[in-house]
Amino acid sequence: MANSSAAPIMLELVDENGTTIGTAEKLSAHVAPGQLHRAFSVFLFDDEGRLLLQRRALSKYHSPGVWSNTCCGHPYPQEAPFAAATRRVGEELGVAPALLREAGTVRYNHPDPASGLVEQEYNHLFVGLLRQEPRPDPEEIAEIAFVTAKELEKRHATDTFSTWFMTVLDAARPAIREVTGGAGEW
Repeated sequence: MANSSAAPIMLELVDENGTTIGTAEKLSAHVAPGQLHRAFSVFLFDDEGRLLLQRRALSKYHSPGVWSNTCCGHPYPQEAPFAAATRRVGEELGVAPALLREAGTVRYNHPDPASGLVEQEYNHLFVGLLRQEPRPDPEEIAEIAFVTAKELEKRHATDTFSTWFMTVLDAARPAIREVTGGAGEW
């Protein structure tokens, strides 16, 4: 929840190997050309193998109104990525995953033409199962949808998605196939 009098949100800056080398304020880390920082992306699936997508709230300063993976964000300095991912799923969706496992890391540099901000991230990936009804926080999420791989393909062709979405999805696919066990045709 945004509060202009709140302390600045700090991120961990990392080197190309993911080793912490310092901290930076969240917005400044995203100003072009961007500073490489730690992030996470979560992909949660229901028992039919459908991926929970979210459309980011229109009030978000970065990538508002675009579709993206279940949850993404940044660990606080010295916060384990797994703990941060679990925390943000609870904060954004009001649920706890029934299962959450690490799915590797991916490093990318994605400028966002709409905002001029840059995602320069060392991203920890997590894949899991969701067995509760999501209760999205409207300050974070405008809309949610559960989709199969085929439904995602159609939606991706017509809707606007975050610049990082396909990069993190493709990197997480091996773990997605393991967790879904073939359901949803991932």
